[in-house]
Amino acid sequence: MHACAYMQLQTAFFVLAITHASCHLAQANPAALRINGSTTVNLPVAEAAEILRSEAQLAITIDTQGGSSGGVSLLGDGRIDIGMSSKPLSQTDRSRFPKISFHETRIGEDAVALIVSKDVWNGGVRSLSKLQAQGIYERRITNWSQLKGPNRRVAFFNKEPGRGTWEIFARWLYGDPNEAPAAAFPEVGGNEECRNRVGATRGAMSQLSASWADGKTVFALGIEVEPGQTVRPTPEALADHSYPMSRPLLLLTDGEPKGNTKRFVDFMLGPKGQQLVAKHGYLSLEQLGRLRSSPSGRGSN
Repeated sequence: MHACAYMQLQTAFFVLAITHASCHLAQANPAALRINGSTTVNLPVAEAAEILRSEAQLAITIDTQGGSSGGVSLLGDGRIDIGMSSKPLSQTDRSRFPKISFHETRIGEDAVALIVSKDVWNGGVRSLSKLQAQGIYERRITNWSQLKGPNRRVAFFNKEPGRGTWEIFARWLYGDPNEAPAAAFPEVGGNEECRNRVGATRGAMSQLSASWADGKTVFALGIEVEPGQTVRPTPEALADHSYPMSRPLLLLTDGEPKGNTKRFVDFMLGPKGQQLVAKHGYLSLEQLGRLRSSPSGRGSN
């Protein structure tokens, strides 16, 4: 299938996900601050919501239906106050909702890692080039022995349509996610589901937030950017963008945040919120600034 067929599938997925999320939000407190989107951004945001519910008596509802694109769409439809996104907004996102003045607030930095199961890692596969990753995605490479790994079938798990993780991966491979060929792989949703499926499947591979690669059940591969030069998703490589799949963690609002929306965004930018970002393995803004201002080696071999 071509990208057009994939986009039709993606649209159908969005309709189902957003309908479900809208029903959930409609049943919630109508005065509550409504937040939806990326499962990656959700980790620190959900903890921040618990703190503000307790300390400031703010009513807050959070959901992750549809991932990053679900957050964009629900914000565009006026059904939420804050969208969580683990991908930059595209011009397509903005053009779909011309009446919305999308405002991005970066709360941290993350990376998308290519992860493999333990047997693949132990079998000697420690990095991939872009061409090799394309070969797997396009089914020209179907056995790890083709990459000097174990004689085992490649079991690739693709992210669901709308996930920011998939879009970052596809943009790296093809320059534009719309140019990615549609692929009939088994799909996984959030980070936890992805890690569990890859960790429990021999010969498995997928895309995952780097902070979720535990080095026990799933392992983050390096990216061979040049022959003999491999870059890994280290803090230093994220900070200087030498790792090609680094990405911002964003809170999206319609215009500059105001009222309780501003109160929440300010909390995420403050010391307590930034501690939560770092707690979940992401780079906080302070860590990013420190790494970028001090000379350090890149995360490469």
